[in-house]
Amino acid sequence: MVNYYKILGVPQNASSSDIKKAYRQLALQVHPDKNPENKEAAEKLFKKVVEAYEVLALHRIW
Repeated sequence: MVNYYKILGVPQNASSSDIKKAYRQLALQVHPDKNPENKEAAEKLFKKVVEAYEVLALHRIW
């Protein structure tokens, strides 16, 4: 089972704004354009970060 909180580096009781802030910071760090020396690995990690944010953001709505 994937731990989306761990991917974003936030606790399970994090607020929506904390999740969004962590996502934005991490997305900037791991974005493939910011890591041209290892673009393939950066793409995989970036996709995981985006997926984690989407799942947690959707979860918070309900």
